[in-house]
Amino acid sequence: MFELLRKEDMAHEGSIWSCAWGRSIKKKSNHKDHHNGEGDASRDSMDVEEIEEVEDFIVTGSMDNNVKLWNYSDNKLVQKNQLDGHCFGVVSLDINHDSSMIISSSLDSTIRVWNAQETKLEKKIEAGPLEVWTVAFSPDSKNIIAGSQNGKINVYGTESGVVESTLDTKGKFILSIAYSPDGNYIASGAVDGIITIFDVASGKLVQTLGGHAMPIRSLCFSPESNLLLTASDDKHIKLYDMKQATAVATLSGHESWVLSVAFSPDSNHFVSGSSDTLVKVWELKSKSCVHTFREHTDQVWQVKYNPDSNKIVSVSDDNSICIYSQDVPPSTQENNSTNDYDEL
Repeated sequence: MFELLRKEDMAHEGSIWSCAWGRSIKKKSNHKDHHNGEGDASRDSMDVEEIEEVEDFIVTGSMDNNVKLWNYSDNKLVQKNQLDGHCFGVVSLDINHDSSMIISSSLDSTIRVWNAQETKLEKKIEAGPLEVWTVAFSPDSKNIIAGSQNGKINVYGTESGVVESTLDTKGKFILSIAYSPDGNYIASGAVDGIITIFDVASGKLVQTLGGHAMPIRSLCFSPESNLLLTASDDKHIKLYDMKQATAVATLSGHESWVLSVAFSPDSNHFVSGSSDTLVKVWELKSKSCVHTFREHTDQVWQVKYNPDSNKIVSVSDDNSICIYSQDVPPSTQENNSTNDYDEL
């Protein structure tokens, strides 16, 4: 059920801190001929059938200053292109909802917007003088949010590259940031272990959540936007009920900092990566670890699921990319959105 499918050693010349899994769908026309009884093809009897070509790709960002695109097919990773331009390490990446755009942020204080299909730079956003440690697309791709060490979240227009609004957490260094999939909330995690939740429509701070004792390296909403998952240097993962604004579970198992967490798109599992070099898969309903991967030799900076919830990618300070399988039971595939508050 769980296995390593591919390990790409020395995928970058430096530590890999960020990754994202994208999927492009291209429609092609296929012409089908109908023949008459005498074997002649008639132009009038020709049907046009649309075929969808699905292409999975992975994006990685490294302390070697580079962003790389990898095509993933038949358990093979093939580098498609390298996106040059950043002057210092790339610390955060995101792919928009239809996998047409990529954003990267760097210690060079810039955000770059890339065309994923043409693998070219669309826009460079000067976000300085402060470094940009974390970025994310809005669900509709119209905005980019960025967090920095001054405790403020800048909301940029994707097309304009201009700051449209600023959300002040009134806190410390922001290490992690996330949009809720329904577009209603923005969450951030800070170096002091505090989580802030903003209402997108009003721009107001609506919740401040505690519970972690150390920096929050990663956070993400569930696909239904009802749960928030957080990862911290205190070695714990916490699960928050957004409606009640309370922690409903604290999960332990890692032996060091938890650097990344990600929900599966079907909401049934989540995955975590840690500086203990481990990648752990957790079942949401039971709130228990169901598998541990031990393929990396250094700390794991980021983990992500593919759109089908059956594969995971992880990146590490050991300069490698690992891809794992996670079989999704048929019953799970048929009932994708059953995890609600009552089941926790």
